[in-house]
Amino acid sequence: MPSPRAHDPADAEARPHVVVLVGGAPVRAPLPVAVDDADVVIAADGGAAHAEALGFDIDLLVGDLDSITPADHERLTAAGVRVERSPTDKDATDLELALEAAHRHAPARCTLIGGAGGRLDHLLGNVHVFADPRHAALRLVAVMPPAVVHVIHDHDRIVVHPGETLSLLATHGDAHGVTLRGARWPLHGETLPAGSSRGISNLADGAALEISVERGTLVLVRPDPAGSSAAGVGQ
Repeated sequence: MPSPRAHDPADAEARPHVVVLVGGAPVRAPLPVAVDDADVVIAADGGAAHAEALGFDIDLLVGDLDSITPADHERLTAAGVRVERSPTDKDATDLELALEAAHRHAPARCTLIGGAGGRLDHLLGNVHVFADPRHAALRLVAVMPPAVVHVIHDHDRIVVHPGETLSLLATHGDAHGVTLRGARWPLHGETLPAGSSRGISNLADGAALEISVERGTLVLVRPDPAGSSAAGVGQ
């Protein structure tokens, strides 16, 4: 897989936008992020159930197919959708298999949709998987209604609503050289330890955040991306 920082903005327009659909609670349009320009849609098993509500045509179905409904499976098969079926006894989740498939397209960015609700172990496992540094080249954003999660391995500029609640967390180890601008409580080249609650419940000061990390991985969690409530803020 590419190096976590091996992305070239100059050729981003030539590379596809891959959408990965993941099982979990139902997802309905409109989404808080733009997906109209999706070039490739990959469904991770039961994530195929989101396709019709969101207006997606699935290009690839992956997983052990223990979660997809018989009706969805029959419909996709009849439509000629490519299927990569895995044994039930496997060492990777369906999401992980879908992300591995996404890498094959060398996307400019990847939007994950779903994965929230249901079992807590699945939710925690999903976040650990998609924030893993080996997936850094995907430039991944996860839409897990109502929240949106941005994974940051180097730097990003994220459009937000003034007053919006946000939480910045280090994952897969401490994050070093963290800079956060555009928030009430900024950071200036600091270390954000994994397991620390320091980054919980910040507030957007303006219409955009500037986030960078010199070493490590960050997840920015926006529990209310519509910016309709700043309830629960406390630092």
